[in-house]
Amino acid sequence: MTDQSPTVAGVSQHRALVTELPGPRSRALMERKTAAVASGVGTTMQVFAARAGGGVVIDVDGNHLIDLGSGIAVTTVGNGAPRVVEAVQEQVAAFTHTCFMVTPYDGYVAVAEALNRLTPGDHEKRTALFNSGAEAVENAVKIARVATGKHGVVVFDHAYHGRTNLTMAMTAKNMPYKHGFGPFAPEVYRAPVSYPFRDDKTVDGQVAAARALDLIEKQVGAENLAAMVIEPIQGEGGFIEPAPGFLPALVAWCRENGVVFVADEVQTGFARTGDLFACDHEGVVPDLIVTAKGIAGGLPLSAVTGRAELMDAVHSGGLGGTYGGNPLACAAALAAIETIEAEDLANRARQVERLMKERLHRLAANDARIGEVRGRGAMIAVELVVPGTTTPDAALTKEVAAAAHRAGVILLTCGTHGNVLRLLPPLAITDALLHEALDVFADVLADTP
Repeated sequence: MTDQSPTVAGVSQHRALVTELPGPRSRALMERKTAAVASGVGTTMQVFAARAGGGVVIDVDGNHLIDLGSGIAVTTVGNGAPRVVEAVQEQVAAFTHTCFMVTPYDGYVAVAEALNRLTPGDHEKRTALFNSGAEAVENAVKIARVATGKHGVVVFDHAYHGRTNLTMAMTAKNMPYKHGFGPFAPEVYRAPVSYPFRDDKTVDGQVAAARALDLIEKQVGAENLAAMVIEPIQGEGGFIEPAPGFLPALVAWCRENGVVFVADEVQTGFARTGDLFACDHEGVVPDLIVTAKGIAGGLPLSAVTGRAELMDAVHSGGLGGTYGGNPLACAAALAAIETIEAEDLANRARQVERLMKERLHRLAANDARIGEVRGRGAMIAVELVVPGTTTPDAALTKEVAAAAHRAGVILLTCGTHGNVLRLLPPLAITDALLHEALDVFADVLADTP
């Protein structure tokens, strides 16, 4: 079995446990981590990575783990993607940094041109590059405020937008992201989102949008609102996909009222959901779109792309940063985009969705603890509940994830209530690995009371 497994980036694509997890070398490293790293920096698993390729992570003890996390949706093209590796090696040999704001380089411009071409809408666009998703979200708000002369920002229930002060204010979940870190930035308002699993069955996308917009108009007022910021599919909030019509209704209201519609596609972008961007699913064209994570094959890069008149409203020097659009990250991004297009990874994401949903729906039909299977592409969620109810079962979720980890499958949790398992495999993963990971998931779920 092992000898017949394909190899990606020198890593055999199979699961193999040669020690218990965590193994002795990982345990020793965890002792060093505890002594050296701030305790606020937690880890999902107690194993330390030594190498990764495709859909497998190898730990320092030689265990092969199936990757259903992609470094939280970052290694969409797979670890060790050949084009990315080659591009970064070539760039690092040329130069590692000059700062684009001092002596610019063509990689930054090429990434901006690619994003202007690929993001939704055929209007004239501009792009600015940053380091992290949170940084890009914050800069999108800055741009909207300058362009409109207004200050208010509306976000939604269950939202996650980052860990900086402003983005913590925009994020809904208290623990662990906000607890104890206030006071937060002002002029941030929250509206109800469309959550079909938990909404009344009479609340379709249009009704949910009307509910949100009524609150916004009464409690904030369009005349005070610079931007509306939303994840087309909410990530940390629980992979919540709004009902059809919800997002288009919000966009229409923003257009009518001079409010900048910002799509936070940090987690959903770059073929993750089966479209190049999640907004494409309903033909939503945002004024500004925020991207990161899967943009650069594992290197830190983020972007704000949007309407030229909005992006150019900011004075020269008002946007930027020392590392924003680092040349290594730009080289990686161009190679990742080439990989996505050349290998039709959006279609691969749809194939992954069909495989995972077919298996998971069969499980759900026989296990009342699975409240819902949802999501698109390689961004699938399983929400666990007390049988016969919609009451979240966070304890079960934690136990299932931990059992999967012990069995060699990297599985993440999310959700405001902590009761959602999220499956985010790299698009380079093989069908055989996916089936094996889902076999493990089925076994640990059945064995967890």
